[in-house]
Amino acid sequence: MNMNIKSVLMAIAISVATTGSAMAQEEVARVALYTDWSVFNPTEGAEECFIASAPTATVARRPNGQTYTARRGDIRFYIANRPTEGVAHEVAYTGGYAYRDGSVVIVEIGNEKFELFTEGEYAWPASAEDDKKLVVAMQRGARAIVTGTSSRGNTTVDTISLIGFTDALADADKRCEAQ
Repeated sequence: MNMNIKSVLMAIAISVATTGSAMAQEEVARVALYTDWSVFNPTEGAEECFIASAPTATVARRPNGQTYTARRGDIRFYIANRPTEGVAHEVAYTGGYAYRDGSVVIVEIGNEKFELFTEGEYAWPASAEDDKKLVVAMQRGARAIVTGTSSRGNTTVDTISLIGFTDALADADKRCEAQ
């Protein structure tokens, strides 16, 4: 996992969770909102930009299928641009809990399914090419259904609205000169 994106994602999660904190607002400033997607520009000079969205709905199920109310941390879908590193549209997802070791997160958009590998609380596509395919699907879709398995074996299903995604991504691309 790229340690730079992990540290920035943590800063975003902290900022979103503590929007009243002046320090957090300085670290990661939300610079625009497009319906369900926010644009963040955490460094001066547009060295990196992110878009992020939280789920509009979540369901948690125990291994026996029983639904329950899960206590989870921040749940976010992120797309990052870091032009100084040649990174455009890097996808990451955090489910707000530790994923089961060796598990995958499944993202469904329309009839397409994408598999993300997991490490701790984060999940990513396996390659930059997979990032691109997922982003294209997100631009065409209305919602993403994200399914993961916790370290305890419980399953979560999160619904992420894709309304505003394309505009937020275009904004971040402009701010960070993504190619």
